Amino acid sequence: MNLDLGPEYAAFRAHVADFLARHWPPAPGADPAQAAAAFRREAVEAGFLYRSVPRIYGGGEQAPDPARARIIREEFARAGAPRELEGPGVSMLVPTLLARGADWQKERFIPKTLSGEIIWCQGYSEPGAGSDLASLRTKAVLEGDEWVITGQKVWTTLAHLAHYMFILVRTEPDAPKHEGLSYLLLDMKQPGVTVRPLKQMTGGREFNEVFLDGARTPAHWIVGKRGEGWAVSRTTLKHERDAIGSSARTEDMFAKLVQLARSVEIDGAPAIERADIRQALARIEGYVLAQRYSSFRAQSMSNAGEEPGLIGALNKLNGAEIGHRIAALAQELIGDDGLSMPPLGRKGGARGHEKWVNQIMGSLGVAIAGGSSNIQRNVIAERALGLPRGHGDGA
Repeated sequence: MNLDLGPEYAAFRAHVADFLARHWPPAPGADPAQAAAAFRREAVEAGFLYRSVPRIYGGGEQAPDPARARIIREEFARAGAPRELEGPGVSMLVPTLLARGADWQKERFIPKTLSGEIIWCQGYSEPGAGSDLASLRTKAVLEGDEWVITGQKVWTTLAHLAHYMFILVRTEPDAPKHEGLSYLLLDMKQPGVTVRPLKQMTGGREFNEVFLDGARTPAHWIVGKRGEGWAVSRTTLKHERDAIGSSARTEDMFAKLVQLARSVEIDGAPAIERADIRQALARIEGYVLAQRYSSFRAQSMSNAGEEPGLIGALNKLNGAEIGHRIAALAQELIGDDGLSMPPLGRKGGARGHEKWVNQIMGSLGVAIAGGSSNIQRNVIAERALGLPRGHGDGA
């Protein structure tokens, strides 16, 4: 793969930098939330944010170009400018609706999701259905022109804040488990939906249990066809894994790790001056660069109409592993200071080293979200390397 960006990309970088110089930061005294929202609207209009989303749905609508996306990310980070919103709605549901949704679903939900007016949560995992997602038991029965949903979801990020849920339910109880599922959109603000926060060891409460007792959603709020939920859910899972395995994510984390190594001291000197710390950083940087180029390869193949195959699984696995390596070195750098911090998860969010303590503990969960690391290893082993299926492997 040719990684020489060429002179046209230097001109594009200058164009992005000029835009940022004119539009960010906001004037002194401006409301931060309003300023960020206004900036995002200008950046979308300029084609710098939500580039894969058509303009009619509130996106920047630009041809896919991983090099330009990288330049935008780097220049926005350098300027400290707001980037695309994160969360299940933006990173998972929007691309799913673009690929499989009805036109009215795209028109109604995508623009307000990109602007942050609508918050989504994902209704996948259940107490008895995690890695083996297709064994889920939450059911939906069609009564007239509505689906009536009964069951329970767990580990549901942002359910306590969400306006809507995209949910995988069983609509065909007599069909094989992968063929009896449907993918619905559900209003969270209704009788029959109960959200119970799950307190984490970080002190945060972004995960929840969701109990569905006769919750209702219109019959046409189905994405794809009845019984095709597994295929639709795989589209969503692909984008969840892409988000977890994003080289942008790991590059940002690594840059912050280097800053941490410069700021903390060991034996009276900056930690980064120690040879062993520099060696540890260099090892991690090697993994980060490998993932960057693997991500470029996958994007280049997609742009050329080729199927990236198992590169997505590889990037998801590597993203989780790199995140854990970064967290482990951060823990070493912070040392005992991590034991004497105020309670985590307090209102206002974690600051300073508290962010790293959250990262250290959260990195373990990333190895499970969107398909566990062991599942990714099995997929790579069986489908790429031709190894025999192991005993007790999940579906």
